[in-house]
Amino acid sequence: METTKKLLKEILVNDLKIQGIKPEDISDTEPLFGDGLGLDSLDAVELVVLVQKHFGVQIEDMDEGKKAFASVESLALYVLDHKE
Repeated sequence: METTKKLLKEILVNDLKIQGIKPEDISDTEPLFGDGLGLDSLDAVELVVLVQKHFGVQIEDMDEGKKAFASVESLALYVLDHKE
């Protein structure tokens, strides 16, 4: 779980190019969208692709995506639950 969360934080910072923040600065429970990291809908689409690329996990349902993208912790749980 910790390895998955660490990798997700690195993906957020490096692949989504979040400026002025390091992976270790991201809290496990911090919201990814809105007042948290400030990701937007375009970032969500890119994050779906990145999760599939790095973990082989596909997020097809928007309701599942909303729950999974609540925080790094929720996304890590989703990835671990759906990894083949």
